[in-house]
Amino acid sequence: MKIPRQYVIVFFTVFMMFSAQYANAYSAADKSLRGLAGMTTGVLEIPGNMVKESQAQGPAIGIPMGLAIGLGMTVTRTLVGVYEFLSAPFPLPAGFRPILKPEYPWDYFK
Repeated sequence: MKIPRQYVIVFFTVFMMFSAQYANAYSAADKSLRGLAGMTTGVLEIPGNMVKESQAQGPAIGIPMGLAIGLGMTVTRTLVGVYEFLSAPFPLPAGFRPILKPEYPWDYFK
């Protein structure tokens, strides 16, 4: 039994369309891990914001400004982490999307 080439092409095209839809989708497990990471590694906001601000404004302004922003974001990241961890089974915000950008505190260093 030989499968015509058109059927194979259509199958892979449909497969790619549906897999692309879910490639960027978040799940309850993603939200739970994001919350756990926020609770435990929120302190990475300090060096992360120092790097971000230094790249944007130069080291003379970026290091002290990043330190101040990072101290505030450490508390924010930890509290949002607790919220995301506890509310992981519920799709709030819609589609389990992250509340903070960057999604993880170590994403500053990419």
